[in-house]
Amino acid sequence: MAEAQTKYEPRLKTQYRESIRAAMQEKFGYTNEMQIPRIEKIVLNMGIGEAVADSKKAAAAIKDLTAIAGQKPVATKARNSIAGFKLREGMVVGAKVTLRKDRMYEFLDRLITVALPRVKDFRGLKPTSFDGRGNYAMGLKEHLVFPEINYDQIDQIWGMDIIVTTTAKTDEEARELLRQFQFPFTQN
Repeated sequence: MAEAQTKYEPRLKTQYRESIRAAMQEKFGYTNEMQIPRIEKIVLNMGIGEAVADSKKAAAAIKDLTAIAGQKPVATKARNSIAGFKLREGMVVGAKVTLRKDRMYEFLDRLITVALPRVKDFRGLKPTSFDGRGNYAMGLKEHLVFPEINYDQIDQIWGMDIIVTTTAKTDEEARELLRQFQFPFTQN
């Protein structure tokens, strides 16, 4: 007898399906279900300027980003040589990873419930950091706020950019979508 397998679904994905979509449809009056904005992907980017002098730092940063994202990042390389910075074309200067589907929702959950509350002197996210097409960008000064990073095993603190890409047509729609996901925006 084959027993029915219960598939695990991330908490925020279930919340989006069950309540956020209905709230967005009610607020903006969408006539078609496909008009309702959703989060498409989250891109994590880590610049490693110090890797020019020491290639071990790039490997350490990539290892940390792998732990945070749950998947292997792509090393970003310098496109041009800049003698003043002792930078040669092809040197690793950063790492980035794109999260989609369940991994994206898992990361978003950890970011909102665990990482952001651990940020020192956190007063909320700027509600103005949208790009005009419904995408939100934010930066973190320390990657230590994520629970996957063991404080004792890191040799350097890295900053990182987090870009949330949505299917929203306007910033207002995207802001409301992220508010529904409990993003801690400051009040203007």
